[in-house]
Amino acid sequence: MPLSQTEAEKAAPVLKALGDPVRLRLLSLIAAHEGGEACVCDLNESFDLSQPTISRHLKILHDAELLERQKRGVWVYYRARTEALGSLAALLKGVPA
Repeated sequence: MPLSQTEAEKAAPVLKALGDPVRLRLLSLIAAHEGGEACVCDLNESFDLSQPTISRHLKILHDAELLERQKRGVWVYYRARTEALGSLAALLKGVPA
């Protein structure tokens, strides 16, 4: 069944956020990290990017409601929102290969 206008409008910002290889990789790293969450300090070593650049990408993923974040001391920890990932999986399941 094709997407409704409302479904397409809701999915577009999520897909746009994932359209960048760095953000797609960040989401994957966080989801696969031990305990399902990762600190910015855990992610920096995986990229040849500055910490502020990584933080900007994480903010975009958070704003697209793909990540939850929690500040602990000086660090911010990120966790993939399983319900958002489930919705995205359901959306993509309906897309022909």
